[in-house]
Parts: sequence; C-alpha cells; structure tokens
Amino acid sequence: MLYIGLISGTSMDAVDAALLDLSDPESPRLTATHAQPPADDLRADLLALSQDVAGISLAKLGELDQRVGHWFADAALALLKVSGTPAAAVRGIGSHGQTVHHAPDAPHPFSMQIGDPALIAARTGIPTVGHLRGGDIAAGGQGAPLVPAFHQWVFRHPAERRAILNIGGIANLTLLPAHGDDEAAEVLGFDTGPGNALLDTWAVEHLGEPQDTDGRWAASGEVHEGLLSLMLQDPYFYRPPPKSTGREHFHLNWLHNRLASLGRPPNPADVQRTLCELTARTVATALEEYGAGAERVLLCGGGARNPVLRRRLEALLAPRPVADTGDYGVPPDWVEAAAFAWLAMRTLAGRPGNLPSVTGAREAVVLGGVYDPRGKLKGGD
Repeated sequence: MLYIGLISGTSMDAVDAALLDLSDPESPRLTATHAQPPADDLRADLLALSQDVAGISLAKLGELDQRVGHWFADAALALLKVSGTPAAAVRGIGSHGQTVHHAPDAPHPFSMQIGDPALIAARTGIPTVGHLRGGDIAAGGQGAPLVPAFHQWVFRHPAERRAILNIGGIANLTLLPAHGDDEAAEVLGFDTGPGNALLDTWAVEHLGEPQDTDGRWAASGEVHEGLLSLMLQDPYFYRPPPKSTGREHFHLNWLHNRLASLGRPPNPADVQRTLCELTARTVATALEEYGAGAERVLLCGGGARNPVLRRRLEALLAPRPVADTGDYGVPPDWVEAAAFAWLAMRTLAGRPGNLPSVTGAREAVVLGGVYDPRGKLKGGD
C-alpha cells in the first residue's frame, strides 16, 4: 500500500515528494521524503507565466508542461532511490502539478496545472493520477483546496475541534469539527489570502534570495500601518467561503500598486514585516469569523518555520494553543505531498476525493485522470 505524492506549491521552490504507506486504514506512515528544487531558469519562467498568462505562447506553454513533467518525474525517481524502494512496489503517484493559473470564478471556470502526468508515468513506470482539480470544478466547485479531506482523515479528534493552518505560497484553513459533534457539522476549508508568496517575491526583488530565511529580514523591520490598511481593503478578504486564490491575484504588481498609493514608500524591511502581519491578521480574522469554536491550531507548510509569522499567529490566536502537525503524525513540511499520495489512493480505488462543504461542489466526485504505463490499475482498499 505504498503511494507517492508530488506537489510544487505557489512558492515554486521545490517539488515535495512523499512516500506514504497506507497499509493501516487508521493512519498513514510517512516512510521517505525528498525535495527536488527546480532549475533557476525554470522557476523564473514559471513565475513569469503565473503572473502574465496573456504574454505566453502556446509553444512556450507546451514546453513548460514537459519541463515541469520531467522535474516532477525526477523528484519521484530520486525519492525511490533514497528510500531504496522499487517502482514495482508503488501502487500509484498522485501529482498535483504546478499551478500556473487558478480561475474558479471566471465565466468559464478552470484551474491550470502543468507537468504532464503521462510523462511522469512513462518515466517512473508507476500509474500516475493527475489533473485532480478539474473534476471538482466540473461539479461546480472551486477545485481547491483539496487537502482538507486528508486533514479530516488524519487530524480530526474525537472531542476537540481543530483548525489546520497551511502556510504555503497561499495560506489556507481547514476547520475540523470533533467526531462527537452533531452529524450535521461539516468540515470547512478555504484560502485566507497570501502566505509566503508575497514574502518570497519581495525577498527576491530586494535581497536576491528566494526567501527571507527564518524571517530575519522581517524581524529587522516594523509594521507600516498605512500599507497594511491598503492591503486589507482587498475584496477577497471579505468574500465568504467557498473561495480560493493564487498568484494570479496576489502577485508582486498587486503589492507595488499599493505601495504607489503611499506618499512615501516604506523601507523594504518594513514592507517585509508588514507582509508577515498581513498573513497573520487575515488568518486570525478568518478563524474568528468561521472557526471561532476551534480549540487548537495545527500549523503546516513552509510558513510554519518563520519565527516572526509564528509569534504573531500565537499572539493573535491566543488562548488557543498553536502546534506543529508533526506533533500529531505528519511533519509540517510534508502534509500536502502526503495528501496527494492519499488522493491517488482514493482515485485508483474509485473513491471521491473532494469535500463539497469545502469546495462548494454539488457532490463528491472521483478526482483526476489516471495514466497507467502498466496497463492494469492497482487501487487500494
């Protein structure tokens, strides 16, 4: 019952690859992990694509689809190597792909992930599940977030209401009722707004580094209340769920437009500190509005390692304890990759993978398409 999950999130800094053992129906066992960084020119091309869809040619888009497919396949093959696992022992791969444009509220809704799953299947020899968001969108949903279904399976507690906060490029909340709650209580989940995406792109522009390591640059600055107020006026923060977003909304030009509205531009370190505050405030506001009953918050994603952001979250979310998901079974850096391994199992077994209460879909559906180089599917129970 081994499955691989692959994902490169909004930060586009690595493909996270997780090998998950699902032999125990009660809980997963993470047996190996690997992070595969992209080539510098590939990341630059992907960042440009995610913010300027109109300027990309079909030839370039097709090329990137293949390059990302090779990047994902390299991650899976490296994971097999470091874990000493033969490909024949793995039942399936769940590949999220690389999101380059997410438009679930457009007149013709879609969410585009690239990284050809047929290529991943061909190179690894393992059945690969890809294009997972499309089925939910076809059923009227947002296509995201999909990970709350995994959160429910792993982190739901018999008596305690929990909130799972993933801080990737975009931050998202999952609100889990306790098992003992009324049967009508449903799991909720939605994107709250920027997570690391703006922090990372601002660090690239001013430090020449892919991120503000350990939040040290942000710690040297102060919150600029004028800039924070302008950013908090964005209508996305006031939309009720279901809702989801990405770099096509919260990108560097979005930030520059608000900076241009100020009479005097803030110090760049102050901007970085203010972006941390934006993430913390929007998360805290969303939790109070939609998950006030949550008794504990579990953090995952790269933002869980940012001390400045974490301290602000702990202060704003008090008196709720804030902990890492690692204390509850899955290390915070690997929750999403593990989730896509689990979603691959669901698809190969013919089981739904979305939660309509989260995405707004009309019904639960089996997600994605299967690319099977072996000619015979091997699902799980």
